[in-house]
Amino acid sequence: MRKLTVIQTLPALSTGGVERGTLEVAEELVKRGHRSIVVSSGGAMLKELIEKGSEHYDLAVGKKSLATLWHIPRLRKIMRETGATIVHARSRLPAWISYLAWKGMDPASRPRFITSVHGPYTVNRYSRIMTRGERVIAISDFIRDYITRNYPDVPTGKIIVIPRGVSRERYPYMFHPGKAWLASWHNQYPLLENKTFVTLPGRITRWKGQEDFLHILSRLPGDDNTIHGLIVGGPHPLKQHYFEELKALAKKLGLDHRLTFAGHRNDVREIMSISRIVMSLSNEPEAFGRTVLESLSLGVPVIAYAHGGAGEVMRTVFPEGLVPKNDTAAAAGLIAKFLIARPKVPEQNPFSLRRMLDSTMRLYEDVSEERADYKQILQA
Repeated sequence: MRKLTVIQTLPALSTGGVERGTLEVAEELVKRGHRSIVVSSGGAMLKELIEKGSEHYDLAVGKKSLATLWHIPRLRKIMRETGATIVHARSRLPAWISYLAWKGMDPASRPRFITSVHGPYTVNRYSRIMTRGERVIAISDFIRDYITRNYPDVPTGKIIVIPRGVSRERYPYMFHPGKAWLASWHNQYPLLENKTFVTLPGRITRWKGQEDFLHILSRLPGDDNTIHGLIVGGPHPLKQHYFEELKALAKKLGLDHRLTFAGHRNDVREIMSISRIVMSLSNEPEAFGRTVLESLSLGVPVIAYAHGGAGEVMRTVFPEGLVPKNDTAAAAGLIAKFLIARPKVPEQNPFSLRRMLDSTMRLYEDVSEERADYKQILQA
């Protein structure tokens, strides 16, 4: 098997689904004996990336500034000096920088160019760059449909659906946190002992559905003091005003003693595992729905709005948890039903990390052996 040198480009290595996926692919490349390189401005995940055998070039290819254009020749030099086989762009501005660096190389010797569409971006020329890859990875059927609907001239044959996946080792079925974690949790929240948690994970922002969550909680029986809502996620510093709005709404709805804002946490897995139900209430369709899948992999029932990638995962794994978008009455009714008789979540589902990694490696290997139709690519 030919040894590959794969360069992944993205804005930064902070927390997030794109960043986690980049690290997962990088680690798999190293395990298979390939050379893994990531180009970004660094971040919290950089240490983990390096420790697992990848290389990193510190270029701010995601910074929205004219100065970022200076990175085009620098990135082209990296491609040449490393003998890159594949360049995989995972975000729009890094994709533009990668594409312009790649386009300026000799078509006979340059690497293959792949893009991943991680979201339903605003449809315009800037976003179109994500369809310029010689292969375009769609992370769900929802995203594939977004591409074909909004960019109908993109050949369907070059769109490859590779759904995201979660590690069965990291999210084992019926996982339960250890005594030390439970002791720490009860020490931090002593009044929450013996409560039944209904949990909404996700950063605090208007489109994630926290307002709907509060209205759903307000519809649950007020005389049942065991049912407790958890909002796990913190606000961006620029979204602090929205956080204050949520707290005011909670007070208005009489939820002061039935709701806890847990803030940003690094132990969301543990919190989901002790929850009776996990919610997914995004007002805008999500590209995939990773949190939904993580919860279901743990065996925890999910109630989710029936749209986007989250709805796609639910229809495949746990369709009984779907409710119409923004139907807070239906969501509250389903919570009540699940609290009476907890449904069983299937132990197996097709959205595994192993499947995602195998599909990505197979794509890398396949395109590295193909002869590109460069004229067609450049005219696309």
